[in-house]
Amino acid sequence: MKKIDVGVLGATGKVGMEYLEMLKDHPWFRVVAVTGNSKVGLKLGELAPGLPSQMRSLEIKDSDPSQVDADLVFSPLPTSVALETESKFAQSGFKIITDASPHRMDSDVPLMIPEINPDHLKLIEKRLRKSEGFIVATPNCTTVGLAMTLKPLNDAFSVKKVVMTSFQALSGAGYPGVPSLDIEDNVIPFISGEEEKVPLETNKLLGTVSKEKNKILPGTLDIFCSCNRVAVIDGHLESVYLETERQIDHPGEILDAFEGIPQELKLPSAPKKPIILKTEKDRPQPRLDRMEGNGMSTVVGRIRQPNRNALQYHLLTHNTIRGAAGGALLTAELLCKQFEL
Repeated sequence: MKKIDVGVLGATGKVGMEYLEMLKDHPWFRVVAVTGNSKVGLKLGELAPGLPSQMRSLEIKDSDPSQVDADLVFSPLPTSVALETESKFAQSGFKIITDASPHRMDSDVPLMIPEINPDHLKLIEKRLRKSEGFIVATPNCTTVGLAMTLKPLNDAFSVKKVVMTSFQALSGAGYPGVPSLDIEDNVIPFISGEEEKVPLETNKLLGTVSKEKNKILPGTLDIFCSCNRVAVIDGHLESVYLETERQIDHPGEILDAFEGIPQELKLPSAPKKPIILKTEKDRPQPRLDRMEGNGMSTVVGRIRQPNRNALQYHLLTHNTIRGAAGGALLTAELLCKQFEL
Protein backbone atom coordinates (compact mmCIF):
# COMPACT_ATOMS: atom_id res chain seq x y z
CA MET A 1 0.00 0.00 0.00
CA LYS A 2 1.32 3.45 -0.92
CA LYS A 3 2.05 5.56 2.17
CA ILE A 4 -0.42 8.34 2.91
CA ASP A 5 0.91 11.77 3.92
CA VAL A 6 -0.62 12.95 7.19
CA GLY A 7 -0.43 16.02 9.38
CA VAL A 8 -0.93 16.38 13.14
CA LEU A 9 -2.51 19.57 14.48
CA GLY A 10 -1.52 20.53 18.00
CA ALA A 11 1.38 18.09 17.81
CA THR A 12 3.24 19.79 20.67
CA GLY A 13 0.62 18.89 23.27
CA LYS A 14 0.49 15.71 25.38
CA VAL A 15 -1.99 13.89 23.14
CA GLY A 16 -0.27 15.26 20.04
CA MET A 17 2.96 13.60 21.18
CA GLU A 18 0.99 10.37 21.69
CA TYR A 19 -0.08 10.57 18.05
CA LEU A 20 3.51 11.05 16.92
CA GLU A 21 4.67 8.03 18.93
CA MET A 22 1.96 5.84 17.41
CA LEU A 23 2.61 7.18 13.90
CA LYS A 24 6.41 6.92 13.87
CA ASP A 25 6.43 3.29 12.70
CA HIS A 26 2.99 3.18 11.08
CA PRO A 27 2.94 1.02 7.93
CA TRP A 28 0.38 3.20 6.09
CA PHE A 29 0.89 6.77 7.31
CA ARG A 30 3.86 9.14 6.97
CA VAL A 31 3.90 12.34 9.05
CA VAL A 32 4.79 15.27 6.79
CA ALA A 33 3.36 18.25 8.72
CA VAL A 34 3.00 19.24 12.37
CA THR A 35 1.45 22.33 13.92
CA GLY A 36 1.26 23.91 17.35
CA ASN A 37 0.00 27.13 18.85
CA SER A 38 3.32 27.40 20.64
CA LYS A 39 6.85 26.41 19.62
CA VAL A 40 6.15 27.59 16.05
CA GLY A 41 9.36 27.68 14.02
CA LEU A 42 11.16 25.05 16.09
CA LYS A 43 12.13 21.68 14.66
CA LEU A 44 10.09 18.81 16.06
CA GLY A 45 13.29 17.07 17.13
CA GLU A 46 13.96 19.85 19.65
CA LEU A 47 10.86 18.71 21.56
CA ALA A 48 10.94 14.99 20.82
CA PRO A 49 14.50 13.80 20.13
CA GLY A 50 13.45 10.15 20.21
CA LEU A 51 11.43 10.36 17.00
CA PRO A 52 12.80 9.11 13.64
CA SER A 53 15.04 11.55 11.76
CA GLN A 54 12.42 12.33 9.09
CA MET A 55 9.96 13.45 11.79
CA ARG A 56 12.60 15.29 13.85
CA SER A 57 13.39 17.50 10.85
CA LEU A 58 9.81 18.78 10.52
CA GLU A 59 9.26 22.43 11.34
CA ILE A 60 6.35 23.23 13.64
CA LYS A 61 3.90 25.47 11.77
CA ASP A 62 0.84 27.49 12.72
CA SER A 63 -2.45 25.57 12.74
CA ASP A 64 -3.55 27.15 9.49
CA PRO A 65 -4.64 25.34 6.29
CA SER A 66 -2.13 27.33 4.24
CA GLN A 67 0.70 25.87 6.34
CA VAL A 68 -0.19 22.19 5.87
CA ASP A 69 0.16 19.93 2.83
CA ALA A 70 -1.18 16.46 3.65
CA ASP A 71 -3.74 13.93 2.45
CA LEU A 72 -5.20 13.38 5.92
CA VAL A 73 -5.01 15.45 9.11
CA PHE A 74 -5.30 14.31 12.73
CA SER A 75 -6.57 16.83 15.26
CA PRO A 76 -5.94 16.44 19.00
CA LEU A 77 -6.48 20.18 19.38
CA PRO A 78 -7.76 21.64 22.67
CA THR A 79 -11.51 22.24 22.72
CA SER A 80 -10.98 25.99 22.91
CA VAL A 81 -9.45 26.15 19.41
CA ALA A 82 -10.76 22.97 17.73
CA LEU A 83 -14.17 24.30 16.67
CA GLU A 84 -12.86 27.13 14.51
CA THR A 85 -9.61 25.54 13.36
CA GLU A 86 -11.08 22.20 12.27
CA SER A 87 -13.88 23.96 10.40
CA LYS A 88 -11.31 26.05 8.50
CA PHE A 89 -9.38 22.93 7.51
CA ALA A 90 -12.52 21.09 6.36
CA GLN A 91 -13.67 24.13 4.36
CA SER A 92 -10.24 24.17 2.71
CA GLY A 93 -10.73 20.60 1.50
CA PHE A 94 -8.87 18.67 4.21
CA LYS A 95 -9.94 15.28 5.56
CA ILE A 96 -9.94 15.68 9.35
CA ILE A 97 -9.95 12.93 11.99
CA THR A 98 -10.48 14.59 15.38
CA ASP A 99 -10.69 13.43 18.96
CA ALA A 100 -11.68 16.93 20.11
CA SER A 101 -15.28 17.46 21.24
CA PRO A 102 -16.79 20.47 19.35
CA HIS A 103 -17.97 18.62 16.22
CA ARG A 104 -18.94 15.25 17.70
CA MET A 105 -22.66 15.89 17.70
CA ASP A 106 -22.82 17.74 14.35
CA SER A 107 -25.43 16.02 12.18
CA ASP A 108 -23.06 15.61 9.22
CA VAL A 109 -20.08 14.35 11.27
CA PRO A 110 -19.67 10.60 11.84
CA LEU A 111 -18.79 9.79 15.44
CA MET A 112 -16.73 6.63 15.18
CA ILE A 113 -15.65 3.53 17.04
CA PRO A 114 -14.73 1.34 14.06
CA GLU A 115 -15.83 -1.97 15.65
CA ILE A 116 -19.24 -0.54 16.48
CA ASN A 117 -20.49 1.64 13.64
CA PRO A 118 -18.35 1.37 10.47
CA ASP A 119 -21.45 2.06 8.36
CA HIS A 120 -21.63 5.62 9.76
CA LEU A 121 -18.83 6.58 7.38
CA LYS A 122 -21.57 6.71 4.74
CA LEU A 123 -22.18 10.25 5.99
CA ILE A 124 -19.00 11.49 4.31
CA GLU A 125 -18.96 9.18 1.28
CA LYS A 126 -20.42 11.73 -1.12
CA ARG A 127 -18.00 14.47 -0.04
CA LEU A 128 -15.10 12.05 -0.28
CA ARG A 129 -16.00 11.12 -3.84
CA LYS A 130 -16.18 14.82 -4.72
CA SER A 131 -12.78 15.45 -3.07
CA GLU A 132 -14.43 17.80 -0.58
CA GLY A 133 -13.24 18.33 2.97
CA PHE A 134 -14.95 16.72 5.96
CA ILE A 135 -14.60 15.97 9.67
CA VAL A 136 -14.79 12.53 11.27
CA ALA A 137 -14.82 12.50 15.08
CA THR A 138 -13.99 9.97 17.78
CA PRO A 139 -15.86 9.92 21.10
CA ASN A 140 -15.02 11.13 24.56
CA CYS A 141 -12.59 8.74 26.26
CA THR A 142 -15.23 7.90 28.89
CA THR A 143 -17.75 6.95 26.22
CA VAL A 144 -15.44 4.54 24.37
CA GLY A 145 -15.36 1.59 26.76
CA LEU A 146 -19.02 1.89 27.68
CA ALA A 147 -20.16 1.96 24.06
CA MET A 148 -17.80 -0.87 23.13
CA THR A 149 -19.40 -3.17 25.70
CA LEU A 150 -22.97 -2.01 25.14
CA LYS A 151 -22.90 -2.79 21.40
CA PRO A 152 -22.84 -6.63 21.65
CA LEU A 153 -25.04 -6.65 24.75
CA ASN A 154 -27.62 -4.39 23.10
CA ASP A 155 -27.63 -6.48 19.92
CA ALA A 156 -28.21 -9.65 21.95
CA PHE A 157 -30.53 -8.52 24.73
CA SER A 158 -31.95 -5.04 23.86
CA VAL A 159 -30.54 -2.82 26.59
CA LYS A 160 -33.03 -0.25 27.86
CA LYS A 161 -31.37 1.36 30.89
CA VAL A 162 -27.73 1.95 31.87
CA VAL A 163 -26.26 3.34 35.09
CA MET A 164 -22.51 3.98 34.97
CA THR A 165 -20.03 5.36 37.50
CA SER A 166 -16.58 6.30 36.21
CA PHE A 167 -13.21 6.56 37.97
CA GLN A 168 -11.20 8.60 35.49
CA ALA A 169 -7.45 9.00 35.16
CA LEU A 170 -5.60 12.28 35.56
CA SER A 171 -4.31 12.26 31.97
CA GLY A 172 -7.90 12.69 30.79
CA ALA A 173 -7.78 16.25 32.12
CA GLY A 174 -4.90 17.15 29.79
CA TYR A 175 -1.81 19.11 30.77
CA PRO A 176 -1.23 20.62 33.33
CA GLY A 177 -4.45 18.93 34.48
CA VAL A 178 -5.66 18.69 38.07
CA PRO A 179 -3.59 20.52 40.74
CA SER A 180 -1.73 18.00 42.91
CA LEU A 181 -3.12 19.44 46.15
CA ASP A 182 -6.66 18.88 44.84
CA ILE A 183 -6.25 15.22 43.85
CA GLU A 184 -3.71 13.98 46.42
CA ASP A 185 -5.50 11.83 49.03
CA ASN A 186 -8.76 12.64 47.28
CA VAL A 187 -11.44 11.77 44.72
CA ILE A 188 -13.14 14.62 42.87
CA PRO A 189 -16.79 13.69 42.17
CA PHE A 190 -17.33 16.04 39.25
CA ILE A 191 -15.85 16.45 35.75
CA SER A 192 -17.30 19.36 33.81
CA GLY A 193 -19.47 18.33 30.86
CA GLU A 194 -18.65 14.64 31.11
CA GLU A 195 -21.96 13.38 32.44
CA GLU A 196 -23.80 15.19 29.64
CA LYS A 197 -21.53 13.93 26.83
CA VAL A 198 -21.63 10.20 27.57
CA PRO A 199 -25.39 9.56 27.00
CA LEU A 200 -25.53 11.71 23.84
CA GLU A 201 -22.40 10.24 22.29
CA THR A 202 -23.27 6.64 23.18
CA ASN A 203 -26.70 6.88 21.59
CA LYS A 204 -25.21 8.45 18.46
CA LEU A 205 -22.67 5.64 18.21
CA LEU A 206 -25.40 3.02 18.59
CA GLY A 207 -27.71 4.79 16.14
CA THR A 208 -28.47 4.01 12.51
CA VAL A 209 -27.84 5.88 9.29
CA SER A 210 -31.05 7.36 7.86
CA LYS A 211 -32.18 6.28 4.40
CA GLU A 212 -31.14 9.68 3.05
CA LYS A 213 -27.61 8.97 4.39
CA ASN A 214 -27.24 12.51 5.64
CA LYS A 215 -27.84 12.04 9.36
CA ILE A 216 -27.75 9.52 12.19
CA LEU A 217 -30.92 8.39 13.93
CA PRO A 218 -29.64 8.00 17.52
CA GLY A 219 -30.31 5.09 19.83
CA THR A 220 -32.81 5.44 22.66
CA LEU A 221 -30.99 4.01 25.67
CA ASP A 222 -31.62 5.69 29.02
CA ILE A 223 -28.08 6.32 30.30
CA PHE A 224 -27.31 7.82 33.71
CA CYS A 225 -23.72 8.41 34.74
CA SER A 226 -21.63 9.85 37.56
CA CYS A 227 -18.05 10.82 36.71
CA ASN A 228 -15.18 10.99 39.19
CA ARG A 229 -11.53 12.02 38.87
CA VAL A 230 -9.12 9.73 40.72
CA ALA A 231 -5.37 9.69 41.35
CA VAL A 232 -4.48 7.29 38.52
CA ILE A 233 -2.27 8.43 35.64
CA ASP A 234 -3.82 6.47 32.74
CA GLY A 235 -6.87 4.23 32.39
CA HIS A 236 -10.56 4.99 32.94
CA LEU A 237 -12.34 2.42 35.12
CA GLU A 238 -16.14 2.23 34.97
CA SER A 239 -18.75 0.37 36.99
CA VAL A 240 -21.83 -0.46 34.91
CA TYR A 241 -25.35 -1.63 35.77
CA LEU A 242 -27.83 -2.25 32.97
CA GLU A 243 -31.32 -3.61 32.42
CA THR A 244 -32.54 -5.36 29.28
CA GLU A 245 -35.78 -6.21 27.53
CA ARG A 246 -34.74 -9.81 26.79
CA GLN A 247 -33.39 -12.29 29.32
CA ILE A 248 -29.62 -12.34 29.54
CA ASP A 249 -27.82 -15.60 28.81
CA HIS A 250 -24.05 -16.11 28.77
CA PRO A 251 -23.07 -12.40 28.72
CA GLY A 252 -19.39 -13.20 29.17
CA GLU A 253 -19.37 -15.40 26.09
CA ILE A 254 -21.04 -12.68 24.02
CA LEU A 255 -18.55 -10.03 25.12
CA ASP A 256 -15.60 -12.36 24.62
CA ALA A 257 -16.71 -13.29 21.09
CA PHE A 258 -17.25 -9.70 19.95
CA GLU A 259 -15.19 -8.46 17.04
CA GLY A 260 -15.73 -6.00 14.21
CA ILE A 261 -14.62 -4.91 10.77
CA PRO A 262 -11.15 -3.77 11.99
CA GLN A 263 -10.40 -7.31 13.17
CA GLU A 264 -11.74 -8.85 9.94
CA LEU A 265 -9.64 -6.46 7.85
CA LYS A 266 -6.63 -6.84 10.16
CA LEU A 267 -6.12 -3.08 10.30
CA PRO A 268 -2.68 -2.13 11.68
CA SER A 269 -3.95 -0.57 14.93
CA ALA A 270 -6.76 -3.08 15.56
CA PRO A 271 -6.37 -5.23 18.68
CA LYS A 272 -6.83 -8.95 18.14
CA LYS A 273 -9.69 -8.82 20.65
CA PRO A 274 -11.59 -5.55 21.16
CA ILE A 275 -12.94 -6.84 24.49
CA ILE A 276 -10.83 -8.91 26.86
CA LEU A 277 -12.42 -10.68 29.84
CA LYS A 278 -10.74 -11.04 33.21
CA THR A 279 -11.99 -13.78 35.52
CA GLU A 280 -10.09 -12.72 38.65
CA LYS A 281 -12.42 -11.28 41.30
CA ASP A 282 -10.46 -8.02 41.58
CA ARG A 283 -9.90 -7.12 37.91
CA PRO A 284 -9.69 -5.03 35.79
CA GLN A 285 -7.23 -2.64 37.42
CA PRO A 286 -5.68 0.36 35.61
CA ARG A 287 -2.06 -0.37 36.52
CA LEU A 288 -2.33 -4.06 35.56
CA ASP A 289 -4.67 -4.05 32.57
CA ARG A 290 -4.63 -0.72 30.70
CA MET A 291 -2.09 -1.90 28.09
CA GLU A 292 -4.07 -4.96 26.98
CA GLY A 293 -4.13 -5.07 23.18
CA ASN A 294 -1.40 -2.40 23.18
CA GLY A 295 -3.85 -0.12 24.95
CA MET A 296 -6.55 -0.67 22.32
CA SER A 297 -8.67 -3.33 24.07
CA THR A 298 -11.47 -2.69 26.54
CA VAL A 299 -11.01 -4.96 29.57
CA VAL A 300 -14.11 -6.33 31.32
CA GLY A 301 -14.42 -8.13 34.64
CA ARG A 302 -16.60 -8.68 37.71
CA ILE A 303 -19.60 -9.78 35.61
CA ARG A 304 -22.62 -10.33 37.85
CA GLN A 305 -26.32 -10.95 37.22
CA PRO A 306 -28.69 -9.67 39.92
CA ASN A 307 -31.57 -11.14 37.90
CA ARG A 308 -32.25 -12.47 34.38
CA ASN A 309 -32.83 -8.99 32.95
CA ALA A 310 -29.99 -7.13 34.67
CA LEU A 311 -26.21 -7.16 34.50
CA GLN A 312 -23.33 -5.60 36.39
CA TYR A 313 -19.68 -5.39 35.36
CA HIS A 314 -16.55 -3.27 35.47
CA LEU A 315 -14.64 -2.10 32.41
CA LEU A 316 -11.32 -0.41 31.78
CA THR A 317 -10.13 1.62 28.77
CA HIS A 318 -6.79 3.32 28.17
CA ASN A 319 -8.00 6.88 27.79
CA THR A 320 -5.08 8.36 25.81
CA ILE A 321 -4.62 5.37 23.47
CA ARG A 322 -8.01 3.82 22.59
CA GLY A 323 -9.74 6.91 23.96
CA ALA A 324 -7.68 9.35 21.89
CA ALA A 325 -4.76 8.78 19.49
CA GLY A 326 -5.24 5.05 18.94
CA GLY A 327 -8.96 5.37 18.31
CA ALA A 328 -8.35 8.11 15.75
CA LEU A 329 -5.65 6.08 13.98
CA LEU A 330 -7.93 3.05 13.78
CA THR A 331 -10.71 5.25 12.38
CA ALA A 332 -8.34 6.65 9.76
CA GLU A 333 -7.23 3.14 8.80
CA LEU A 334 -10.84 2.07 8.32
CA LEU A 335 -11.55 5.17 6.25
CA CYS A 336 -8.53 4.50 4.01
CA LYS A 337 -9.42 0.82 3.60
CA GLN A 338 -13.12 1.36 2.96
CA PHE A 339 -12.59 4.11 0.39
CA GLU A 340 -9.18 3.07 -0.97
CA LEU A 341 -7.50 6.41 -0.27
